[in-house]
Amino acid sequence: MKYKPLGKTGLYVSELTLGTMTFANEDSAFGQTLGATGQDLATRMVDLALEAGINIFDTANMYSDGVSEIMLGKALGARRKDAIIATKVYFSGTAGPNDLGTSRLAIMREVEGSLKRLGTDWIDLYQVHSFDPTTPLEETLRALDDLVRQGKVRYVGLSNFAAWQIAKADGLARQMGTERFCSVQAYYSLVGRELEREIIPAAMDLGLGTLIWSPLAGGFLSGKYTRDGEAAGRRVSFDFPPVDKKRGYDVLDTLREIAAAKGASVPQIALAWLLHKPGVTSVIVGARKEEQLIDNLGAAAISLSDEEMARLDAVSALAPEYPHFMAPLQRGESLYSQLAGDQ
Repeated sequence: MKYKPLGKTGLYVSELTLGTMTFANEDSAFGQTLGATGQDLATRMVDLALEAGINIFDTANMYSDGVSEIMLGKALGARRKDAIIATKVYFSGTAGPNDLGTSRLAIMREVEGSLKRLGTDWIDLYQVHSFDPTTPLEETLRALDDLVRQGKVRYVGLSNFAAWQIAKADGLARQMGTERFCSVQAYYSLVGRELEREIIPAAMDLGLGTLIWSPLAGGFLSGKYTRDGEAAGRRVSFDFPPVDKKRGYDVLDTLREIAAAKGASVPQIALAWLLHKPGVTSVIVGARKEEQLIDNLGAAAISLSDEEMARLDAVSALAPEYPHFMAPLQRGESLYSQLAGDQ
């Protein structure tokens, strides 16, 4: 297992993160939709992750209405000191007018709930789960800064922000002298490369680490889906994140060819591709079954050649959008000469 610094912090995280969205009870709505491990299997998965060298675990206050945090806390037990816990704030299981978002009121309430459920005195990485258009960023930043100063939170991150929102948050934090976000959690996969347009460049420019969620596109890249018919799985009841399936099946064809040549599984190659991409700090893997997690952990040992990366890049490439289809000009060049040279 390799370890990388999380942004410009002194915190090193494993290149794989254990995601705990499936830490739920079978009779819960969350568990019925996404799959549920129950406590015993959740503990077994934490054991396997630690044995493999994973040191960071991702959860959220809203996963199974807080049950994910409870199960993670119990699974870690006395090993809490050896783990980096990342959880999130924004969503809530209740529907009061002040329950949603990242106001000072919501943040201060939700952090206490997460600490209690996790059975810990501090949260290593506290992430804003979504951009809140109804709360000034200044208010959110000051509240998070207070939590760091109080010792309840060590680092702060953000998730599901647009690139301009990331840049605005970073600029405001610098201007105000508050704790800066150190990481971005975002969706990225071979069939979901949109963040390469703006989000990854913004994160790299600002020195932010990245945590990648749904690297297998909600199971689409698990290898069980084909053009002939989709197998039973999570996407049957929860078709998310969205996938261009015409292009997606071409990606799967290439994944299967490379996996067969390397004696690996399709998910392992899809995860390894991400581990080779610039700007990626850690990839979040989660599972409903022990064998799925064991297979995912094997991705850390796979090396892809430049030719294999090029094949996967080509088959999964997005059409460039404005302004990215505009060729950059160097000093001394003219648009006319460049266009003439292309003819």
